[in-house]
Amino acid sequence: MKHSFNSLAMWVFLSIMWLLINDSISPATILASVILAAALVWAASTLRPLQAAPKHQIIMAKLFCAVVADILASNVAVARLILLSHRGAMSPGFLKIPLELRDPHGLATLACIVTYVPGTVWVDYSQSDGVLTLHVLDLQNEAHWINIIKLRYERPLMEIFE
Repeated sequence: MKHSFNSLAMWVFLSIMWLLINDSISPATILASVILAAALVWAASTLRPLQAAPKHQIIMAKLFCAVVADILASNVAVARLILLSHRGAMSPGFLKIPLELRDPHGLATLACIVTYVPGTVWVDYSQSDGVLTLHVLDLQNEAHWINIIKLRYERPLMEIFE
């Protein structure tokens, strides 16, 4: 049911966008928007056979707030590090973090979170052993970063997607 609603919402959105782009509501434009939207929604659904089924909206909201707070705090920290510190004071490094998260949607979300937070970059993920390689701009304490990834991000994502 939810998948049908998402498909319908996407179909309506694409139809409206087509009408706005063409700046016309003539019958031919409306027909073209309906046909094009239906074709695009169908094509997109065949490209993605595995659908996400996120659960626990309260946990999702808490995770969202935590990520926003981390992005803001990290922006300040990175700006301070770059502007007020000498380049030699930075200690960038790579970190290997074993993950328990296996859901592809959860891993994709974690990759986005890590990428959004300034000073961190998702470098590699080994599917065979579940190890994430992370680059950190200022790696002072490896245990601190491991706890952030595992407790602050991975645990809620496992509750949401698994």
